[in-house]
Amino acid sequence: MPEFLDIRPLTRLAFAPFGEVIEADPASMRLINGGTTERFHALAAAEAAGEGARVIINLFRGQPRSFPYAVDMMERHPFGSQSFSPVSGRPFLVVVSEDEGGRPGRPQVFLARGDQGVNYRRNVWHHPLMALGQASDFLVVDRDGPGNNLEEFFFETPFVIKEPAS
Repeated sequence: MPEFLDIRPLTRLAFAPFGEVIEADPASMRLINGGTTERFHALAAAEAAGEGARVIINLFRGQPRSFPYAVDMMERHPFGSQSFSPVSGRPFLVVVSEDEGGRPGRPQVFLARGDQGVNYRRNVWHHPLMALGQASDFLVVDRDGPGNNLEEFFFETPFVIKEPAS
């Protein structure tokens, strides 16, 4: 019988073991450009380890997932962080798990609002992008450079996510 995963709201505190939530934080706000722009400063730190590595900015277009959805794999990036910020303003699912002896533990699922992004720290197990409802664009900041920056793990028995509440 499949094990179902609960969906929780994305909060800084709940996501802290995996990285940072990227959202307008009044505590980090600075006025710039003669007071015409609010800058929410240093919301996350990009990581790019290894000789010849660099931080790059990408645009990903995620196709919506169908539910119930079987989480049968997780991935991680040993040499760099990876952030996802929705450009389309649509909510999306974030699936992460703690490392248990070099493999992902039981996944945790968060519902990110359309005004929230996430930054996965280096080596954090996560599921690939999970757009909801319709194709959605994301600004993605990650590492480019030599070396294999992708490790995948496939579960023997998938975990299942029921359809998120609207």
